[in-house]
Parts: sequence; C-alpha cells; structure tokens
Amino acid sequence: MNPFELKAALLAKHAQKPVINPHTHGVEHGSNVWLTNSKLPHLACVARSGAVSFLPAICYFSTTIRNISRGLTVWRYACRSTGVLTNNSLINNLRYKHMFRILATFALISACLQVAPLATAATDEQQNSAQPVNAVIEWNRTLLAIVRSPGAQPATIHSTRNFAILHAAIYDAVNNIEPRFSPYLVHLPNVPRSASKIAAADEAAHDVLVFVYPAFQVSLDTELQQDLAQIPDNERKAQGVAVGQAVASQLLAARSADGANVIPPPYIPGNQPGDYQLTPPNFAPADFTQWPQVTPFALERADEFRPDPPPAPTSGLYTEVFNEVKSLGFINSTTRTAEQTEIGQFWNGNIQDFWNEIGQTAALQRHLNLERSARLFALLNISLADTAIAFFEAKYTYNFWRPVTAIRLADTDGNPQTEPNPTWLPLSTKTAPDPSYPGAHSAISKAGATVFSSYFGDQFTFDVNSESLAGVTRHFTSFSAAAEEAGLSRIYAGQHFRTDHIAGKDLGGQVAESIDGSILLRQE
Repeated sequence: MNPFELKAALLAKHAQKPVINPHTHGVEHGSNVWLTNSKLPHLACVARSGAVSFLPAICYFSTTIRNISRGLTVWRYACRSTGVLTNNSLINNLRYKHMFRILATFALISACLQVAPLATAATDEQQNSAQPVNAVIEWNRTLLAIVRSPGAQPATIHSTRNFAILHAAIYDAVNNIEPRFSPYLVHLPNVPRSASKIAAADEAAHDVLVFVYPAFQVSLDTELQQDLAQIPDNERKAQGVAVGQAVASQLLAARSADGANVIPPPYIPGNQPGDYQLTPPNFAPADFTQWPQVTPFALERADEFRPDPPPAPTSGLYTEVFNEVKSLGFINSTTRTAEQTEIGQFWNGNIQDFWNEIGQTAALQRHLNLERSARLFALLNISLADTAIAFFEAKYTYNFWRPVTAIRLADTDGNPQTEPNPTWLPLSTKTAPDPSYPGAHSAISKAGATVFSSYFGDQFTFDVNSESLAGVTRHFTSFSAAAEEAGLSRIYAGQHFRTDHIAGKDLGGQVAESIDGSILLRQE
C-alpha cells in the first residue's frame, strides 16, 4: 500500500461525514478520501475557492429573528447577497420596525462572528508569521546543501535529475490543489481546494529527498516535522499531506526505470585526431556514459536538438578556437586578464547549483507566492535536467577531445597552423572528465537564462556568489549576461573551445524554449 492509499484508508474510517467534490462544489456521501467538516459543509465548499458565502449567515440571521419575534406571523426573507429582509406588515408598524432594527443588528453581528473564522481559514497558512520562507525555496536550499555535502551525491547520478524530480513533485502537489496550470505528470481525482498547499509541498519534497538521499532521512524528517508544526492541525493539513504523499509516490515510480541507475558502460577512447582521450594530470574515467540513454523529463528524444558536428581539426575555424583557448586557458597565461582569471575560477563548480541560487534570488526579489515559485522551479529544473541529457547525448555522439589533449597532441591533428605544447595544463589544472563538445556550462546557463527571461524578462539586477571562489560576488543586470559570462568562463579556465560554448548555448536555449512552450501551461 502506497502512502496515499494508507492515508485514504485512515480517512475512510470517517466515511459517514459528507464529502466535498471539488469539481461540482457539492456535498456527497461516499468513500472519497477528501473529507470536510460535516458541521459546515456549505462554508467548506465555498472556502475552497477562496471566497466566503454569506448565505449561511443570512439564513442564521433570518432564523434568529423568527425565533425571537414569535408574535410576528408573516415572514418573507430573501437569501440574497444584499441581505435585505422584507415584511410589509412589519414595516408599516413603527413599533415593530424599531424592534426589527435592533434584533436585525444583533442577529447579523452574531452571524458574522460565526462566519469570520471560516472566512480566514483558506488563507491562514499563507498569513502565518511562522512561515517566513517560501516552501519551494526552503526545500531547494535543502537539496543544494545535500549535493554540496562531500560524498552525498552518487557519482553516477547527475544532480539535475534529482532537482527535477523534487520540483516536479512540489509543483504537481500544489497544482493538484489549485489547478491553474496543466499538471506535469500526476493528476489526482477529487482533490479538495481546502487542502493545505504548504503541507502538500512539504510532504512531497520530503518524500522525494528521503527516497533519493536515504542517508539524510533523520535530518529530512526533522525538517518536515518542523515545517508541518507551523501549520494548524486540522483536516486541511491532513489533506495536504495526503496529496504530497500521493504525488511523490507516483513521480518516483515513474522515474524508477528511466535509465539513470544503470551501471555506466566503460568508455573506450578512439585513436583518430580529435577523438576524446582521458585527460591529464589525473586521467579520470569518463563520467555519465549512461546519461544519453536516460529518459527525458519533457523532450521527446535526447537527440531532439542535437547540434551539428564540431569543426574538423584541419579547418580554419578550429585553428582559431584552438589558439584562443591555448592562450587564454593556460594555467600560467600572460594574455588572460585578472578579471578573466576571476571569472574562470568563479564559475568553476556545479553550474546547475548557480542557476538554482539565481532562481532563489529572483523569486525572493519578486515576492513570488507558493504557486508561482513551484512552477518557476519546476520549469527551471526540468529544463536543466533535459539539457543535461541532451548535451551528454551530443558529447558521446561526437566524442571530441578536450583542449588539454588537443594542445598536447597538436602535432598529430594534421593542421600545420596548430603548435603543440606537451606540458600545457588548464587554469583549473584538472579537466572535466567527458568529451568537450558541446559545453555543459554554456548549455545549462542558457537554459536557465531562457526560463528566467520568459518568467521575468531578461533585464533583472542580481548578484551571484560562488561555491568555488569564496568571498567574491559578481553583479549582473540581465540573465543573458550571466549566462554568457558563465559560458565564456570555461574558455578562460582552459576547459572548452569557443565552438563548444556556441553549440552549448544553442542547445540549452532550444531545450528550454521547447519545454517552456509545451508543459505546465495555463489552464484555459
């Protein structure tokens, strides 16, 4: 029995209570798991949609008048939004007219006092001062802390996959309760609008992270307990938890056979000029060799936007980009400026982490609510995950050598315009252990900038901190400028040719544009 079925079984014990059908706003009796307060079914129905009907209040008002004024035998009341009561005989009698006004005022105040607590029930979790942090950002920060913990991220699993699963689960959990956009994957039947969206987001995030990072269960359990403790213990909270459990369970099941967990096949280098070779000084094995076969999150195929081949080592374009990185990317370069050195070192980390932090900054600056934050981070991380699948597919299709290999073996490339340097090393000393073309930093950065530009517009002022260069902050006035700098940093760091950068930009932009136009769309 999955967590959702368990919750359903527990709630089904109370099946004698009326059940809200969120699609018809009616009250039904049955075995549906989404239960509401049987004492006030009509108010619960209306509160789900964020509005409070005064129909019960007016009826209460009318009943009170009727019970007190037993001497008045003719009553007509209209349960309309105006709340006007009419009785011709009463109005023509000044004595009763005066009594009516006093009683009406008293009854209406009493009725409103009954309704007021329920009127705020739908928004109490958003207004709770104990919830100062957007749940989407809170769990994103938790995942960033996990992946930055030494040894926490499995070496054969690209972290973009886990970010995408996390945020797809949060998005679907929130969107099932307030379905403003099309679901990513999970659509649950008859979810009440009264369910707590924060509880759903917290539970979905927790369940995903515990599954993919079981070593962190204790700390994740504690975080969930602390978060849920800030939400009033009521049926809305229980409903939200059930939604979060159901969504996480289904998403994890859907990704369980996506090809990410297979043993990576060993890489066998070619022997032709331009073929990728393991790189000095550490000659690390090629990584993520299984990633081209991982099922995309949104793309139809991993090769959907595969770039054209890299330039041949004998071409003039190759000569140009070869000499550029040989000069700028050398560990002891005399042509690289101080700022270019800083840029090369600044972005030398997991590029997806940078763009998730940029997303946090943007969401906080624009005061995005839970729903908009969930959609933003789902679009971002699904785009980054599919971009990673797409660039690994291209990398292991073209198997193009890295600059360090190209420069050391330039006397074998058949190009008389390239000169070898057998001791050349890049600024960062080591080279990322996968083929050069297209560039991952450029692809991921362009995808991230494309998502954010679509959401906020490209012009946006923000600062970025580095996980690789402590104490340094870079300032930007547009997402595209940050993406361009992140891509160029890999030339300054001696990791990539400019042609890698250009192909990566094109790939990441195409992936993100495709995803932005095809999933999580506004419901008509």
